[in-house]
Amino acid sequence: MYVRDAKNREEVWLLDRIEEMGLDDTAFRSRDYVVAIDEHDHQKAGFGRIRIHKPEDTDPICELTSIGVLPEWRNQGVGAHIIERLVEYASDEGFDVVYSLTSASEYLAQFGFERIEPEQLPERLGERLEVKRENIQPDAVPLRLQIDRFRMPERLREQFKNASVHEPTESEPEDTAEDFGIDPDEATYKYDTGS
Repeated sequence: MYVRDAKNREEVWLLDRIEEMGLDDTAFRSRDYVVAIDEHDHQKAGFGRIRIHKPEDTDPICELTSIGVLPEWRNQGVGAHIIERLVEYASDEGFDVVYSLTSASEYLAQFGFERIEPEQLPERLGERLEVKRENIQPDAVPLRLQIDRFRMPERLREQFKNASVHEPTESEPEDTAEDFGIDPDEATYKYDTGS
């Protein structure tokens, strides 16, 4: 398993997954994304984005957003390594701090992200938080990470080394006739041929 830059040809795949997961596709550019790939069968396992905001009157701001892991790859360290790569990219771009506006605050806390008050956000991200809460994630909260405080839990590093496709544990049960109050032994159907 490894994480690499997204390729232009993956734009449709990314947009489809973002829509399926209900993530933020605002100002979408595939070149801002990274993708986690299984090195054995080359399946895509997850993705994430670094978004740099450039307000006219202040310094640029870095946001990590649209981080998603496909259900069959979850709980194996994939998201952790996507976040690690995004933080590395932010550092390479000269940022000391990155932000995230998400409902997954407990998950990000294990990497060193700290919850902050909305008033502590740069103005541009404060506006983004309001829009995100109205349109995508009503329970999104602001988080901040000092890049030099990023930490990768060792258990996630080990899980990532051995990640493989597995069946999602939370599958939707199939609807049965009983769910709709129908007794399947006694019911007759409009087009029943009697055979």
